[in-house]
Amino acid sequence: MGIIELLLLAVGLSMDAFAVSICKGIETKKAGFKQLMLCGIWFGCFQGLMPFIGYLLGSKLEFIINKIAPWLAFILLAVIGVNMIREAFSSEEEEARTGFDVRSMFILAVATSIDALAVGITFVAVPVVIIDASSLANTFLACVIIAVTTFAFSSVGVKIGNVFGTRYKSGAEAAGGFVLVFIGLKILLEHLGVLDFMGNGDVLFGLLIPFVGTVLGSALVFLTESDIKQDLKLIMNGMAGGIMMACSMWTLLYPPILRGKVYIAALGFIIGIGFQYLLDKAVPHTHVFLNAEEGPSSKMKHSLKIMMSEVIHHVPEGMAIGILFAGALNGTDGITLTAAFALTVGIAVQNIPEAAFVSNPIRVRGEEKGKSFLMGVVSGVIEPILGIVMIIIVMAFPGLLMFLMALTGGAIAFLVIEENIPSMATEKHSDKGTLAFAVFFCLMMILTFSAGQSF
Repeated sequence: MGIIELLLLAVGLSMDAFAVSICKGIETKKAGFKQLMLCGIWFGCFQGLMPFIGYLLGSKLEFIINKIAPWLAFILLAVIGVNMIREAFSSEEEEARTGFDVRSMFILAVATSIDALAVGITFVAVPVVIIDASSLANTFLACVIIAVTTFAFSSVGVKIGNVFGTRYKSGAEAAGGFVLVFIGLKILLEHLGVLDFMGNGDVLFGLLIPFVGTVLGSALVFLTESDIKQDLKLIMNGMAGGIMMACSMWTLLYPPILRGKVYIAALGFIIGIGFQYLLDKAVPHTHVFLNAEEGPSSKMKHSLKIMMSEVIHHVPEGMAIGILFAGALNGTDGITLTAAFALTVGIAVQNIPEAAFVSNPIRVRGEEKGKSFLMGVVSGVIEPILGIVMIIIVMAFPGLLMFLMALTGGAIAFLVIEENIPSMATEKHSDKGTLAFAVFFCLMMILTFSAGQSF
């Protein structure tokens, strides 16, 4: 292993620590030079120490390390992440956070670096050659490089998280907690072999791209003191509807039809319509744009009903992302990873106005900005979760791919027809929403096919 391969390995190993550092910055009220250095040193030292220990142990404890380490990392990160989410929903302000004390930093440093023990074991089979010296000296130098790389990423991560978290408080903390749980789940699924088909488990992070759009859209609540203007609402609603309809037609329905599976496409489309209709009737929710309540009668708070309206929207979107990734990873002709990422980017963009239609109306109705932002963020958590579920299902039963693509296409089409299109007609003699719909429909169509999706 040469210097180039080692640097790429160092960056890869530092990514979990970088993500956790961002989360650490989010929950910290003030992150100065001392906090940046503490986080960098903790994560850097452990990320460099663990591979060296793995190298010294060699193959003697390989079985134990490979079996226990992923489970321990998952448990630690899940416990910390769930606690962050719990604190985000707590109405009480903590007087003193654990911050960067030895106990909390030790747990996080171990959780993000323990899987690096296995990397050290590989240094025995594939020696590192950087300088003309012994294998031990080269391994030590490699671990120093890994430590320095992780130190740099972690320090920057704390600052990024703090700048975002200080302003956005509880919503950022909930997002950070979810990311920690997601990282732990990724490590465990890789260990169990569920993600072997991906080749590189980091592809799993592509499922988080739409969640980023939800976070950004929810954050718009901090930029305005009043309700979103009607013209802007129409444009944002048309934008979301155009992207979703293009995804339904070109990304999800077009492939099975072009392959001659017209009846499968029709059956999937109708079942998808029925699936989304039942979901719409089974879950109490409020369409703020139409000022209409649907679903069974419930004593649920109005703010929660607004949030649930977007959760319903995100169900078929998360399914669609997972299905397309599975098709690409399964080697389905005409479906590429580039096209899958194009879909995630498109959905991430349309998630911005969707999330804004959660956080802003909730704030206008009296909730504080932090709580409104939090509820907007939480509405998007279901997308990456369903993405993982659908990847596993399609990889286990590849014959269902075309049917499931048509099903999610039908479900998404139902959402557009049921809400987006009627919403664009609420303002008399205004075509702004319709024009936005047409423009973004075309843009998403171009993005889909220019990204390499061909049939």
